[in-house]
Amino acid sequence: MSTKKLLPVMMGALAATPAFAETEIEFWHAMGGALGEMTEAIVSDFNASQDDYHVNASYRGNYNETMTGAIAAFRSGTQPAIVQVYEVGTATMMAAEGAVYPLHELMATHADGFDPSDYLASVVGYYANENGDMLSFPYNSSTPVLYYNKAAFAAAGLPDRGPRTWEEVESFSRQLMESGVECGFTTAWQSWIHLENLSARHDVPFATRANGFGGLDTELVFNGELQRRHVEALGEWQQEGIFSYSGRTNEGSSKFYSEECAMYTESSAGYAGINANADFEFGVSPLPYWGEVVDTPQNTIIGGATLWTLAGHDAAAYEAVAAFFSYLSQPEVQASWHQQSGYLPVTHAAVSLTRDSGFYDENPGTDTAVEQMTATEPTENSRGLRLGNFPQIRAIIDESLESVWNGEASAQEALDRAVERGNEQLRRFEQANRG
Repeated sequence: MSTKKLLPVMMGALAATPAFAETEIEFWHAMGGALGEMTEAIVSDFNASQDDYHVNASYRGNYNETMTGAIAAFRSGTQPAIVQVYEVGTATMMAAEGAVYPLHELMATHADGFDPSDYLASVVGYYANENGDMLSFPYNSSTPVLYYNKAAFAAAGLPDRGPRTWEEVESFSRQLMESGVECGFTTAWQSWIHLENLSARHDVPFATRANGFGGLDTELVFNGELQRRHVEALGEWQQEGIFSYSGRTNEGSSKFYSEECAMYTESSAGYAGINANADFEFGVSPLPYWGEVVDTPQNTIIGGATLWTLAGHDAAAYEAVAAFFSYLSQPEVQASWHQQSGYLPVTHAAVSLTRDSGFYDENPGTDTAVEQMTATEPTENSRGLRLGNFPQIRAIIDESLESVWNGEASAQEALDRAVERGNEQLRRFEQANRG
């Protein structure tokens, strides 16, 4: 082809090419099922909202699989720009020196108008450093609440409200069982609810050094009087049928759905599942506290996961990440995510928008978690936990608690053993990450 004929072809090709190509980034997440569909929809909406950036979202298995997969990818130089990591992986991500681009640095460099005070303090605190700087973006945050069967309560002559205290949990359960209900209550996530949040609710340390926020040389102390008393009570209630242990995750939902148990302590994010599966009207109330220990309980602590930005990408990629996080922070996006998923809205504006829309009035109980998290200022005991090898520690706790439910050990023996074995995990993490 002659130069004269080639020139128009080249000019035509250039004219058909956008002046600036989209910047694509990878986002690895652990949201399966309906939550995964919601996540994919949010990403699609972001991609459609502008022409500069494109986020490729992909499901990478459960939380642990997603985190370990991202760590392996970083080592091979194939890491995504964004990875979703559950809250117990926070210390691991912080210890991954050079692998993380902290959120506060990212947004200060690549976004306009980012203000940490826009976010709920009880959410931000869990994922911030000692200076209060946010390290990751709080995507799906939840906190434990108590669900109760309204029809069973009415049949037992109980008031239309959940028990405020653990003392009431016992008395309500006895009254329910007298009316024919098989068990008073069951639970999900026993370590998170009945040790971690129990401690926070009563402003008692779970570990030294501000629950690990003060340094790697922390030690577990959840074998104190409060925790012993609570686990001892649950052990006795298990033998009487007041409490019915169901499993380490959320297996207890089936006992609540079937109306075998009239109460269920579970994540606030369990609302959607209960709403879809329970053939009865249910209520939502705050996580109980021991009335003989405190008059006014502290906030509970969160579960769920955040989005971490990984190092090793160029400036254009980080512009895309910052734009995506800014989009996720918009009140309309946050409010929709909260209302559809049951996870907490993480900004004050999203809370106000949801309340003003009448959603809480139309769906009673959906504001319980928000009120519970914002009623008090977090203390160093209710800010959250920052512990290394925490997944392993939780497995140790599960095993120890099960020995109480089975009648094989006393509450004190089980908690002492869990603390001893858990501290071994902390020392291993400290040695591996010292400096």
